Amino acid sequence: MAIRTFGPNAVDWEERVDLDRLRKERLARLNAALNRSELGALLSFDFSNIRYMSSTHIGTWAMDKLIRFALLVRGGEPVVWDFGSAARHHQLYNPWLDYSDGKGGPPTGARAGISTLRGAFHPDAGIAEDVAAKIAQVLREHGLAGEPLGVDLAEMPVLHALKEEGIDVVDGQQVFLEARRIKTGDEISLLTQACSMVDAAYEELYGYLRPGVRENECVGLVSKVLYDLGSEYVEGVNAISGERCSPHPHVYSDRLIRPGDPAFFDILHSHLGYRTCYYRTFAVGSASAAQRDAYVRCRAYMDEAIALVRPGATTADIVQVWPRAEEFGFPDETAAFALQYGHGVGLSIWEKPIFSRLVSLDHPEVLEEGMVFALETYWPAADGWSAARIEEEVVVTADGCEVITKFPAEELLVAGRKYWTVGGALNTRREAQSHLNTPEGRGES
Repeated sequence: MAIRTFGPNAVDWEERVDLDRLRKERLARLNAALNRSELGALLSFDFSNIRYMSSTHIGTWAMDKLIRFALLVRGGEPVVWDFGSAARHHQLYNPWLDYSDGKGGPPTGARAGISTLRGAFHPDAGIAEDVAAKIAQVLREHGLAGEPLGVDLAEMPVLHALKEEGIDVVDGQQVFLEARRIKTGDEISLLTQACSMVDAAYEELYGYLRPGVRENECVGLVSKVLYDLGSEYVEGVNAISGERCSPHPHVYSDRLIRPGDPAFFDILHSHLGYRTCYYRTFAVGSASAAQRDAYVRCRAYMDEAIALVRPGATTADIVQVWPRAEEFGFPDETAAFALQYGHGVGLSIWEKPIFSRLVSLDHPEVLEEGMVFALETYWPAADGWSAARIEEEVVVTADGCEVITKFPAEELLVAGRKYWTVGGALNTRREAQSHLNTPEGRGES
């Protein structure tokens, strides 16, 4: 059965995404991962982990500021210390954080607190020490002061202050990522919905793309489509064209797209926190033989990988069908990293499992039902400057997988002005006339 795609609204006449169930199941999985570990508690400064733990969000503007933090103790409930009035907002509108005793006190799961703002506060202001004191107090209240504290990421002054409080600080990111590795049914629905929004963005982009537009204009168009559809955050649109395709620079520019250019795009956005990573390649105006050949090879590597995805397969099984770095012009796997690649997708775009010849052959990970990840392939064309890039997101099912990125990518699509058609392929007038002058073009055997 295909994974269903719902409208984004809640309705009374159809069962859709259940956000209360989503909150409870995510926290249950995190608690289970914490209980399997040797840690006493988890401390998070990373927005994705904080959201997974507490189902709170204050906007993408703060994602890189290390401004808020959250704690989950073994056997306890999440506590979030948040920026300014956000804590008061959580107390009013996030009832799942209300653990008060019913005697009139504030909800204990949402508290005012602030971290060091990436060092913007004066070091002598004592902000790092205040963060550590808040954490130490909660750990003491739960009898966990002597247990290891897992931290996902933090600034050096905070880590130092935690150690000054006598807290044993260790890596907690692996516990978070282990909990997030398998998606719940509601998470899969939200990831599918996020992809459907990108489907629509590619449809608009395909109709818009033509000689004379610039890469940045394509980025603007895609961003508008996504925000109009209700995207929470357009993390990035990677727009690459012409000779910029090989080597791949991973960032868009103001380059003017020309007739005969290849152009590939990666659209990354968030729908209720759930991300996409979704490449497509087009030829603009016409496609050269070198471009078509590169695309065919890129697609073949993708299809071989998808055919192997099922529970029990490993990341090593997948990467073995991809070419070695040396086969497409790079000295080693580090230099070619992320070109033949795969990664989990969830509340962030690079989660477990990771697929790469750099690590997967020696450290394989087993695929399980409920995993959602993106597979991406790349191939440089023989002309020395064109290239093809394809990415598909898949959900591991009981007997295989389902692709949830639906915009057509089986063959190289030609966008822009329509040229002469020969044999079902779009070509320039000159290519069409040249073809007609051959015995094959005249229908002669």
